[in-house]
Amino acid sequence: MTDQLTFLSAADQLSSGATSAEQLAQTCLDHATTHNPALHAFLSLNPETILSAARASDERRAAGKALSPFDGVPLGIKDNISVQGERCSCASKILENFTAAYDATVIERLKAKGIIPFGRLNMDEFAMGATCQNSAFGGAKNPWDVSRVPGGSSGGSATAVSAGMIPAALGSDTGGSIRQPASFCGITGFKPAYGTVSRYGLVAFASSLDQIGPMAHTVRDCAELYNLISGPCSHDATTMPTKDTVSELPKGRDLKGFKIGLPKEYFANEGIAPAIREVMESAIARYRELGAEFVDVSIPSAPYTVSVYYILATAEASANLARFDGVRYGARAETKDLLSLYGESREHGFGAEVKRRIILGTYVLSSGYYDAYYLRAQKVRTLIRRDFDHALTQCDCLLTPVTPDLPPQIGATQAVDPLKLYLADIFTGALNLYGGCGISLPAEMSDTGLPIGIQLIGSPSGAQKVFTAAAAFQDHLNTRFIPKPL
Repeated sequence: MTDQLTFLSAADQLSSGATSAEQLAQTCLDHATTHNPALHAFLSLNPETILSAARASDERRAAGKALSPFDGVPLGIKDNISVQGERCSCASKILENFTAAYDATVIERLKAKGIIPFGRLNMDEFAMGATCQNSAFGGAKNPWDVSRVPGGSSGGSATAVSAGMIPAALGSDTGGSIRQPASFCGITGFKPAYGTVSRYGLVAFASSLDQIGPMAHTVRDCAELYNLISGPCSHDATTMPTKDTVSELPKGRDLKGFKIGLPKEYFANEGIAPAIREVMESAIARYRELGAEFVDVSIPSAPYTVSVYYILATAEASANLARFDGVRYGARAETKDLLSLYGESREHGFGAEVKRRIILGTYVLSSGYYDAYYLRAQKVRTLIRRDFDHALTQCDCLLTPVTPDLPPQIGATQAVDPLKLYLADIFTGALNLYGGCGISLPAEMSDTGLPIGIQLIGSPSGAQKVFTAAAAFQDHLNTRFIPKPL
């Protein structure tokens, strides 16, 4: 059953001959066919392409020419990452019929290892949202409780992995879009440091914040996928000149001498739900059992992070989405003049949240407001970076909540009120402003049967430390969160 497979165990089964790539692909397709109507994690699937790639993988293995141990493993792809010949709609009507002309760098690297891109995963339109309900083609649902949101914007990725439709997936994270849905759906999600993974082929939301990352059942799955997709890229000038690699994570390693920082501003937040606070206290106790030491640190700029994030992110979105004008590609309105073409193409092509963020971003960049908002936000971003750098000189990584509350009901105020949704990024958005790495991993179940995750934050070069602390915790917890039969 696919719900028992991790990314690494799938590779092991293929290498040992316990299953074939075609059998594994067919099982995943059958599972998706059964459960996707209820969960709407996939926007599209192409069985012929997937099975053809699987048969080619089996032929390579039979000839002793497997491209890697992962040859034939299926991997879900968020619908804002380009796969040549497949639709790349960003869950938006304006790109509903757009077909990608090339592979993103991360896809090139995965295909070179024989990994099979498996379908297009649902998301908030243009990655703008925290619920996966802003999709123009209908929202995804949380496999633990289909009346609740799976989180966003990578909600389809989290849902598909959590429900066992696929062993792992790629998502993107601009302000928490990997980590928050991973927490809501009881899986592991890693946001790489800015510049460690190429953004070439990722449809831009906010170029200084976006990052592609893995979502899987385990920390080790995410570490292996990170190693596969990271490294410099000639198409992306923001990538680091050297590859950041996570070395093997020993099983059951203790954390004696390892220091974990607790940012006092995060734990003093009055908006944290009691269930989240209890999980954090339990996580601290578990880390102490592993031998970790805790130090109190401060992020003085923390109260300003949401404001800074939504100024800078919307400003960059306003600039990036200006390209969707109905002229070069995407949906095009039938009008008689150019101005109407621009206006009507965007009016009918963009959803409400995308329009809201474009308007906000255009406002903060406009004459008379640039200095008051955008320029000031950039200055505070510099302070945020300094605060995190200083905090991480005192410890190996930081421990924080992922979200202030449990996943809201679909349609509830917390899931539709823009301000409440923006404030829900309080623990995740700062990491994107900083540029460091972070991971969300499942910790416990709430009394209502919903998974709750914890977040570990590291410096731009701190992936090894973050993965080490996360793997030790997961080994100590020794459990997997698999939803009940749907």
